Amino acid sequence: MDTMRDRFAPVMTELLDEDPRVAVVLAEIGRDGLAEAARRHPDRVINVGIREQLLIGAGAGLALTGLRPVLHTFGSFLVERPFEQVKLDLGHQDAGAVLVSGLGSYDWPAGGFTHMAPGDVALLDTLDGWTVHVPGHPDEAEALLRHAVAAGDDKVYVRLSVQTNAEARPVDGARFLTVRGGGSGVVVAVGPMLDPVLDATRGLDVTVLHATTVRPFDGEALRRATGAAGADVVLVEPYLAGTSTAAANDALADVPHRILGLGVARRELRRYGTMEEHIAAHGLDPHGLRRRITRFLDGAARGGS
Repeated sequence: MDTMRDRFAPVMTELLDEDPRVAVVLAEIGRDGLAEAARRHPDRVINVGIREQLLIGAGAGLALTGLRPVLHTFGSFLVERPFEQVKLDLGHQDAGAVLVSGLGSYDWPAGGFTHMAPGDVALLDTLDGWTVHVPGHPDEAEALLRHAVAAGDDKVYVRLSVQTNAEARPVDGARFLTVRGGGSGVVVAVGPMLDPVLDATRGLDVTVLHATTVRPFDGEALRRATGAAGADVVLVEPYLAGTSTAAANDALADVPHRILGLGVARRELRRYGTMEEHIAAHGLDPHGLRRRITRFLDGAARGGS
């Protein structure tokens, strides 16, 4: 199976051919895959070199001229390093762009912590007006990328990762999808966490929601699910643990509820290892998820936490 990032170059090449408003800005990363597109559209495929702040600034400038810029590099270089430019050049100027990351929280451990971005979505939460897509499969990534580029002048972040589910699910760029129904709690699995969550909750009487668009947060879907399954909610995110707990709390503000946020721990793992070892170390493998989800739900059943 190809990866989510493998889809980026061919999809963008098609969009560049089809829409004269689309432009791509790179900071070295990904240039080889877009070499042919750059030959065909030299004025709309721009490589600024290893200058991530300029990546954002150039994209904002293109947006102000009426183009729809798509900016691509690794997540840590796209959101964290040039955050001031994201805040000012895009946010303050109300310039729309599509940010497409290449690595997630722990996808390339050999690259070290400089190439990991577990705090990217939480960081964007400090800004107004961002849509955030977190696909769980290459087909979902392609659909959400096309949706993002077509989204007028909106500010959109598409978070691609190596981790993937075995099966693509329908995505519409807005709503959570109910994958499994139950009556004793709700588990929201974000993007590539769906397969581990389904494995972890096998045999448990819980509703499982698949979330591929997390901002705006689909509070209506969560409210419907808790209305049928009870208001004990577990959020499983492939980035910083607890990133969406405030959004879930807001959705259930008038309902007595309990929320457990699972994700990447704040404690840095200082050994390279493999992606699978990082997933297990953060308790995001099926075994770790099962243990923490059942402990949380058992606490509700006993009337405590």
